[in-house]
Amino acid sequence: MRTLLNLLWFVFSGLWLAIGYAVAGVVLCLLIITIPFGVACFRLSAFVVWPFGRAVVPKPDAGAPSVVANIIWFLLAGVWMALAHVVLGLVLCLTIIGIPLGLGNFKLAAVAIAPLGKEVVPISDPRAQLRVIAI
Repeated sequence: MRTLLNLLWFVFSGLWLAIGYAVAGVVLCLLIITIPFGVACFRLSAFVVWPFGRAVVPKPDAGAPSVVANIIWFLLAGVWMALAHVVLGLVLCLTIIGIPLGLGNFKLAAVAIAPLGKEVVPISDPRAQLRVIAI
């Protein structure tokens, strides 16, 4: 079932979201001081391509710098990226087939708000049992 959902996801939203995150990552990496934000965009880009069966969990070694970076991210980009996920989720929920994909977008909106200090792991990973953000 996850494979089918991932294939539908890739066609209807994953590819476009991944391209958007990758472009934002390239722009942020061009500016030297925003490289950590660019890396977060690339991490999100890889996650949105094939999200079902993976989870986003906090990194155990993430500390105060990631909290400060998440605040900056939230103010500059997180709100807009989360809004894009919510809008796309609403559009996908208009059809019966798109409802699981729309719900996935709503969960990704929570990840897009504060992605720093987190990592993507398979659902089978013991850290995924925390179920911070799992699709």
